[in-house]
Amino acid sequence: MRLVAGGAPLLSGNSMSERRQDFLARFDWIRLGLMFEPRGHDMMSGGFLYSPFDAANDAAILFMETSGCLPMCGHGTIGMITFGIEYGLIRPRTPGRLSVEVPAGVIGIEYSTEGDKVTGVTIRNVASYIAARGVRIDVPELGPLTVDVAYGGNFYAIIEPQGSYRGIDELGAARILSLSPVVRSLMRAAIEPVHPLDATIRGVSHVMWTDRQGHERFATARSVDICESGIRIQVPEALPERSYVRLRADRIALAGSASVRSCVKKGTKFMVGLEFSGGMTWKRPAANKQDATLEAAKPEPVAR
Repeated sequence: MRLVAGGAPLLSGNSMSERRQDFLARFDWIRLGLMFEPRGHDMMSGGFLYSPFDAANDAAILFMETSGCLPMCGHGTIGMITFGIEYGLIRPRTPGRLSVEVPAGVIGIEYSTEGDKVTGVTIRNVASYIAARGVRIDVPELGPLTVDVAYGGNFYAIIEPQGSYRGIDELGAARILSLSPVVRSLMRAAIEPVHPLDATIRGVSHVMWTDRQGHERFATARSVDICESGIRIQVPEALPERSYVRLRADRIALAGSASVRSCVKKGTKFMVGLEFSGGMTWKRPAANKQDATLEAAKPEPVAR
């Protein structure tokens, strides 16, 4: 991770998204010189700190890496916030909290310190959503795959275990590295998602290979109530607290993962409180009923 502490180019634009476009058009030679050898390497990333446009925010970040300038970068944010706080380059209005402008929007930061060192950084990312479901591609060595596309600052192709792909361990790191560019190219040929509020954010840029967590079981649950950050469901058997489930209910436009926060027996059923995870939030569709049946895939407990 490389933070440019000074000498960032003066960029045109009225947002970090517009600054990103100006940087790519006029100053991409800086990125090439800092990210690639001999000064960098093929996994190098970094960025610049700028003053925010909105005085209510604390800082602004422009990301860069070998692939270009990403709208959002999680590990880049963690690294740059750590550097910025420890070296006095970012001065928060409220200690422990930051509001930071990035090309994808405004993100919230909470950080902890011990002495003059940052010990933890938590990110509240931009709003995420599912861009496409069930995109079919044919991958050499693996065969046909069905892939979902989700947005969380960038567009991600999400591959769950299926067919010849049985999980990360069986595939191995070397094959993941060799197959990911192939999957990305196939997805770009099959679909070009475009962010509805910023047309400069488009196309699949990342591939996420998901894995099985323990022994999977499936159950039908009934939603009792739901809000932006979580859902309460009724299930026929207990779910261990702090375990994770995958949810899918097309009728109420719900798909993603959640952690089990509570599980209480009510008669012959169990009432389970779930908190959405992975940056997932829920919004009520234009027309739907509160109650719906949803399929919950229940892995074995996963330590937090």
